[in-house]
Amino acid sequence: MGCIFCDIVAKKKPARIVYEDEEILAFRDLNPQAPIHILIIPKKHVSGVTGLRDEDRRLVGLIHQAAVRIARAESVYQCGFRLVVNSGPDAGQAIDHLHFHFLAGRRLSWPPG
Repeated sequence: MGCIFCDIVAKKKPARIVYEDEEILAFRDLNPQAPIHILIIPKKHVSGVTGLRDEDRRLVGLIHQAAVRIARAESVYQCGFRLVVNSGPDAGQAIDHLHFHFLAGRRLSWPPG
């Protein structure tokens, strides 16, 4: 079975893309958990946090830089946003492709989950 996120990267599946560069893609979540819920993924398939290798170290920084650009574009740079990454089924990772949830647009409670 293929990876839905890889299909989105390859433009085989539709997505509401909000940010794209050579290595990162960000698109609106189909099941939003906040008024602004965007998934930020590397274009390269990495199964998740535990699938990161030494050569992938740069990807995490690029994802964070994309989050800052998205925060500015979504007008939440000043009021705040949350980045969440789930690792494994007990943490709620449903797609085996590294992805960060960008959540904003309302006050987010703590602790999560």
